[in-house]
Amino acid sequence: MNAPAAAKHLLPEIHLRPVPQALLDALAARFGAQCSTAQAVREQHGRDEGSLKAPPPSAVVFAETTQDVADAVKLAAQHDVPVIPYGAGSSLEGHLLAVQGGISIDVNRMNRVLSVDADDLTVTVQPGITRKQLNDAIKDTGLFFPIDPGADASIGGMCATRASGTNAVRYGTMRENVLALEVVTAGGEAIRTGTRAKKSAAGYDLTRLMVGSEGTLGVITEVTVRLYPLPEAVSAAICSFPSIEAAVRTTIQTIQLGVPIARVELIDAHTVRMVNAHSKLGLREEPMLLMEFHGSPAGVKEQAEVVQEIAAEFGGNAFEWATTPEERTRLWTARHNAYFAAVQSRPGCRAISTDTCVPISRLADCLLDSVTEADASGIPYFLVGHVGDGNFHFGYLIDPESAEERLKAEDLNHQLVARALRLGGTCTGEHGVGLHKMGFLLDETGAGAVDMMRAIKRALDPKNILNPGKIFAL
Repeated sequence: MNAPAAAKHLLPEIHLRPVPQALLDALAARFGAQCSTAQAVREQHGRDEGSLKAPPPSAVVFAETTQDVADAVKLAAQHDVPVIPYGAGSSLEGHLLAVQGGISIDVNRMNRVLSVDADDLTVTVQPGITRKQLNDAIKDTGLFFPIDPGADASIGGMCATRASGTNAVRYGTMRENVLALEVVTAGGEAIRTGTRAKKSAAGYDLTRLMVGSEGTLGVITEVTVRLYPLPEAVSAAICSFPSIEAAVRTTIQTIQLGVPIARVELIDAHTVRMVNAHSKLGLREEPMLLMEFHGSPAGVKEQAEVVQEIAAEFGGNAFEWATTPEERTRLWTARHNAYFAAVQSRPGCRAISTDTCVPISRLADCLLDSVTEADASGIPYFLVGHVGDGNFHFGYLIDPESAEERLKAEDLNHQLVARALRLGGTCTGEHGVGLHKMGFLLDETGAGAVDMMRAIKRALDPKNILNPGKIFAL
């Protein structure tokens, strides 16, 4: 393995490519009011929820059809101008930043459910629909889409970043749940990958190639995903622990015993305090596991009893059950708002978020040493984790104008990633590489693998117009 990368990417590298007036005129002629060069619109589409900044794109095209996307890409390709797909804007690693200039293609208006095939447990949607909109649209079918990254992200964006989230321990990630795609290539051609069949051995797996490609290989315009029956019974519980280690050991033993828990989230004491203030809750300000069980009434009861016994062995106490939808929503809303609660706890701050994931057997080793480092740094932070699959996030809350604080937070992040890689883990479990983790990707995969990725990128995007400057330098 390569030595860990030195602390870098404190600011993105900006290499703006010219956007000729002829392209802007052509976009205006083709799209009319669907194309905007207004400063406020451009700035909105030139940032995400992360801490990095770059100049905004030169124009924004609001696509309403696959043909709109194809025409926008064709026009950009004629002028060698970058295109950056835009969904909900909830990414964290600088995915949306126009570091080489260009135009943004906003797919939010492409938010329809195209077909529901309940008998086959699949649905085909446009990329701009969000996960909440999708589940609202199919709620009368008795089915649901389980991938929950926390933010109400768009399905297309979730495909692009290979998202997962709180339900991944039971239902997997976008990698396992995307069956087929429609994608506009760098030349402006719409192609289809995959089918609604559960399996296929027909040629290269282009669907998996596109899932996680972060907009660098194509613009996703349709998605077919798996659905699951709504569980007959759902129960949620919170349990407080005397230490983070006790909560983590409980999680590890639960997974190793094969308990089919649907969600198990770690929230540290700092985060509980922030969530209490933000959501007006009265949770015990100790390390906490927030859990959810799906299945039959008897199965849910058995799972919960097993986990409660395990927790008791590690000092877990104050179990609080939430069996009604309203109670469960209250708890999970608080968890989903943890990021915003943390940011509001230090007005004006930005969060540098980590995203390591390690084998479950090494979770305690990685997490506890990282907590020690964070505590010693003096940087305010929050800690949440989808610990059932070994994934956790620190959010270092920094003053964005303080170079010293940013450097200290980046150093913490580098130490954490280096530790995760030594333990057989990854630099990003679900956020993607974007700009922020490009150096880490080389550390994790090695030069040969990155060179292969570059070769694929050059073959599919010879003009390097599809979200250039992300994942690796080219």
